[in-house]
Amino acid sequence: MSALGTRPHPDLPRLHFTEVATAPVVIEHMDAGSVGLAILDGEAAPTGGLGLAKQLRDELDTCPPILVLTGRPDDRWLADWSRADAAVPHPIDPLRLREAVTVLLGAG
Repeated sequence: MSALGTRPHPDLPRLHFTEVATAPVVIEHMDAGSVGLAILDGEAAPTGGLGLAKQLRDELDTCPPILVLTGRPDDRWLADWSRADAAVPHPIDPLRLREAVTVLLGAG
């Protein structure tokens, strides 16, 4: 969140972050339609963001863009498998994250 700030691009409105800790709560928010962009931690346990991204793509009729944070650049194939719209590897490069979010939100 600190890498993005509240306004990663002048053409975007201010961002509002909702931070959750479990997959059921992510699914609840996504089902409610209150998420404009999901950033999921691919290394989370017990439910990783990569598997969760795939589940959301498979189960939601309308799914917002999904960005996954992967453990390393070589995990890009897992992000492709999960059908995430973008992936940013650890260690997080704030400029790369900002660019990916800007593109996914339609300002890039």
